[in-house]
Amino acid sequence: MKILICEDDLMTLKALEHKLKSEGYDTIIAHDGKQAIELLNSNREIEMLLTDLHMPIISGLELITHVRNEMKSNMPIVMLTRVGLEDTVLHAFELGADDYITKPFSPEELSLRIKRLLLKGKS
Repeated sequence: MKILICEDDLMTLKALEHKLKSEGYDTIIAHDGKQAIELLNSNREIEMLLTDLHMPIISGLELITHVRNEMKSNMPIVMLTRVGLEDTVLHAFELGADDYITKPFSPEELSLRIKRLLLKGKS
């Protein structure tokens, strides 16, 4: 399982990468949305996207749009953000996000949500 983590906060990025690798996931990291799109376009083995909402150059919402409309992919997408505004959450779901986690979050909760999405995709 290859997961792309797109996060501009280095501490959060490293924590996510460590947690996911310790659980056996293969991770690829991007520091902004532009880099994430380049990785998504060049690496079709990516099976899940974890993305922050607010990032330099291209936002998490724009990434969702790219995955769903340009790539025509149904890979699971989880939004990670400090913004818990209902309108933003609803907009992310309307664009095609599968889950939304507000920072700070429990690494165990994230792990369970990832497993749930992966099991859902296989059924």
